[in-house]
Amino acid sequence: MLTTSLKDMDQVRAGSLLSLPTSPTLDAWRKAWSSACTGTDCGGLQPFFWNSILMAVPAVMISTLIGSLNGYVLSKWKFKGSELMFALMLFGVFMPMQVVLLPMSQVLGWFGIASSLTGLITVHVIAGIPSTTLFFRNYYIGLPDELIKAATLDGAGFWQIFRRIVLPLSVPIMVVTLIWQFTNIWNDFLYGVVFSGADSKPITVGLNNLANTSSTVKEYNVDMAAAMIAALPTLFVYVVAGKYFVRGLTAGAVKG
Repeated sequence: MLTTSLKDMDQVRAGSLLSLPTSPTLDAWRKAWSSACTGTDCGGLQPFFWNSILMAVPAVMISTLIGSLNGYVLSKWKFKGSELMFALMLFGVFMPMQVVLLPMSQVLGWFGIASSLTGLITVHVIAGIPSTTLFFRNYYIGLPDELIKAATLDGAGFWQIFRRIVLPLSVPIMVVTLIWQFTNIWNDFLYGVVFSGADSKPITVGLNNLANTSSTVKEYNVDMAAAMIAALPTLFVYVVAGKYFVRGLTAGAVKG
């Protein structure tokens, strides 16, 4: 993908699939970003990329925060029926995404946020809560209950304990959840194509439209550059925080 994206079409036609570019050029990258046609619009992937940023960042942060609160309650502040609630919530982890398309569309329509970035954010937050709750709950099970009891005896309340004790100890699982959620949301195509409007389509939809837009000459170098642009954010996240992902995942893997 990288070598093809750095070639012009003459080099693509003349060389083999894995041959290195003789004179590397970023023209394909520039075209994929700003002038490639995605259907009838020829503005490149730039607007789709920023739509994904505006969608993924709040969706990841909100679903992670809600999951941490759920995990905190279900592990350290158990109540009657909490185990049943957790079991029912886990159904969301294994539920096929296609099952919720029609009811979710109806709900978004009732709230007037269908075909918008707000609607996409809402969908991804709801879809992510079961997974984030599972991660945090299994991690918090391993935290000593004595910490909570000691803080309670000292007069700390629910939110004080969560903010000053639990959250500072949650860095490993927080990194796992942020990477997991960001990857799932950024790479999602189904929700993006179903729930987005003309001005709110994410990068995956833009990439699909670019690759399927018919033209007189198929520009494989532009397609490869576009695919690399779409993949760069998740690659960057894994390069920067990949080692913490493995550590945090194994820290909560055998608890619960």
